Amino acid sequence: MTETKAVKSEQTRALIVETALRLFRERGYEATTMRAIAKEAGVSVGNAYYYFGSKEELIQAYYDELQEEHVKACRAVLDSERDFAPRLLGVLKARVDTMVPYHEFAGKFFKFAAEPTSPLNPFSAESGPAREAAVSIYREVVDGSGLRIDPEFRKELPELLWLYSMGVVLYWVHDSSPGCRKTYLLVERTVPLVNRMVSMSRLPGFKGVTRELVGIIREVRD
Repeated sequence: MTETKAVKSEQTRALIVETALRLFRERGYEATTMRAIAKEAGVSVGNAYYYFGSKEELIQAYYDELQEEHVKACRAVLDSERDFAPRLLGVLKARVDTMVPYHEFAGKFFKFAAEPTSPLNPFSAESGPAREAAVSIYREVVDGSGLRIDPEFRKELPELLWLYSMGVVLYWVHDSSPGCRKTYLLVERTVPLVNRMVSMSRLPGFKGVTRELVGIIREVRD
């Protein structure tokens, strides 16, 4: 009985998220209320609030689901590739693959996520768990590769790669090319550059610059 209730609860939760995302696409995020989401999902308003205290929590659930999809989508390349560049390329392409179905929604929603004080901002405290989960993928990209770089730079590299991926996401939001073709092209053309810059960081002439960069990152972050 308990297991059946748990399954039903998860199904209800998933239905509310799915319904909310559909209404956000159709009516816009601002115009969609929790009451409307509950009605469309066929649940009471109280039941909707039982699972999600606000629309913002629904978006955080969307972030979490998208992140889970990304983890699954890049598992094959992380399990089969050892070289840094193919690992990074595969993970970034998988990221775009999982985002493409939500392209229209992302375009309409972007202005809310870009607001610095919004809990929906990827850099907000509320988005912390999803952000850390995303950074952990790039940590796996680095740790599972044969990169030989300064240990301190290696610690910071996953977060730098996540920031790079956020730049790709920003470009994707504004990409109007068929199937987001230009975003894929951006990834394919920039990954070799990132790989070269990371590899150069271990050269004698660049070690001092790399350590200075690490110091700046830590000072700004703290």
